Amino acid sequence: MSKYYCLIAGLPELTLEDSKLSYTVADFRIELYPDLSTVDKKMIDLFYLKFDNENVLRLLKDKDAVIDARGTFSAQHLIDCISTLKDGGEVDSKTFPSYLSSFILYYFSEINDEQFFYEDYLSALYYEYAMNCKNKFIASWFEFNLSINNILVALTARKYKEDVTQSIVGQTDVCEALRTSGARDFGLTGEVDYFDTLMKISELTDLVDRERKIDALKWAWMEDAVFFNYFTIERIFVFLLRLEIVERWISLDKEKGSQLFRNMIDSLKNDVQIPAEFR
Repeated sequence: MSKYYCLIAGLPELTLEDSKLSYTVADFRIELYPDLSTVDKKMIDLFYLKFDNENVLRLLKDKDAVIDARGTFSAQHLIDCISTLKDGGEVDSKTFPSYLSSFILYYFSEINDEQFFYEDYLSALYYEYAMNCKNKFIASWFEFNLSINNILVALTARKYKEDVTQSIVGQTDVCEALRTSGARDFGLTGEVDYFDTLMKISELTDLVDRERKIDALKWAWMEDAVFFNYFTIERIFVFLLRLEIVERWISLDKEKGSQLFRNMIDSLKNDVQIPAEFR
């Protein structure tokens, strides 16, 4: 396992209360990413692929769309892959993630049913892909996030008397409990140590405060998970996750943030349909 003593020692300290940044997620990709080992670059790519997901969705709707420069692929490369797959060709999984190819093929397939939300289906593919990562911490991070998202969705769906099973993504034990349990806590108290915290968060009426507490929960989880990883890729991955959280909060004022999160909650109340293999 590679050690990054100088790199990590030189990273700025971050807190959730930061209101200014001298460093960005984009800066890291340009300045420090090239110094990582080949294996560790693949781990960090899992972080940046979320931006590629958004870029693929944009380009499928409009090939002239402006993409997020934080993604791992250029607009032209994505357009070429989309065109190749649309025409029945194949894209090498060594140069383009297999889950993105699967999503693009689905988008253009005859079985495509527009009752599915493309964002949710792509998210399901992305999480499955990332949780198969060989790095234990990174795989656990994605499973942790999947569990948080699913638990909050399930609590919201139950509150509004929606069908919980249609909204849960993934095949983990937590996913199965959320789909099948009729208990108030879905049988997860004692099994998921942060379940009670999420219950309290889900009851908050101030949606900005709600999102703040979710990020605080994630922040604390990261610290515990990498406590003994001082100069390894796990610590770098956590730095990027935290940097993105701080960037997001700095970019939102309270009014805009409140509207954004209301939109998120409204979307949870819709009867979202996910393809059977991810339910």
